[in-house]
Amino acid sequence: MTRILLEVCIDDPEGLLAARAGGADRLELCAALAFGGLTPSPALVAEAARTGTSALAMIRPRAGDFVWTPAEVAAMESEIALLRAAGAPGVVIGASLPDGRLDGATLARLLRAAEGLDVTLHRAVDLAPDPEAAVELAASLGIRRILSSGGAARAADGVARLERMMRAGAGRVTIMPGAGVSPQTLPALTGLPLREVHASCSVPLPPPAALVADLGFQPPGARRTDAGRVAAMRAALDALA
Repeated sequence: MTRILLEVCIDDPEGLLAARAGGADRLELCAALAFGGLTPSPALVAEAARTGTSALAMIRPRAGDFVWTPAEVAAMESEIALLRAAGAPGVVIGASLPDGRLDGATLARLLRAAEGLDVTLHRAVDLAPDPEAAVELAASLGIRRILSSGGAARAADGVARLERMMRAGAGRVTIMPGAGVSPQTLPALTGLPLREVHASCSVPLPPPAALVADLGFQPPGARRTDAGRVAAMRAALDALA
């Protein structure tokens, strides 16, 4: 097996340093990972570019679902332009219809805004009722990478759907398992033809001061990227080769 690429999601400058130190191959730059990841600041994107780190920027203006209003789509187009100017070599996008199917029209519009950039379709795909149809739509739009948990809370529990998606996208679209991926859960994925894996490699933040928590400045369950966890994940993937 060839080397499996490790993508680590981070949401602050310390996370960027920790992921690089631990051996991540690529970063997904976000804000607010506690809410699944929102659009990062241009400053974080610029810092990743300055250090020569391969990094894709999340484009997601709010938490919640991926059914976007016209105003939100326009905002995402502006975010793509701003982060391109800040040095982002790629972006992570997604859009859904109310029934969970991918919104091809909105995706096409975002892809036009991201022309020339590396593009990942994010876990909006996990809401799709027909995963093979979602892969086909992505491929027809020119998307070559999809991040998915296989429609489960953890990728380890979505293996059957991930396998179906990989078959549907074979030779055209890379399916990158993500969500709860760690050295402990990796064995559940080893039957898949893995090329890329997405992980947070994070540890819980210490409990905040009482007033910080009371005022809502740190959400429950907040975590931070840990260089040791990144290194352990890198070693676990290398052991599969």
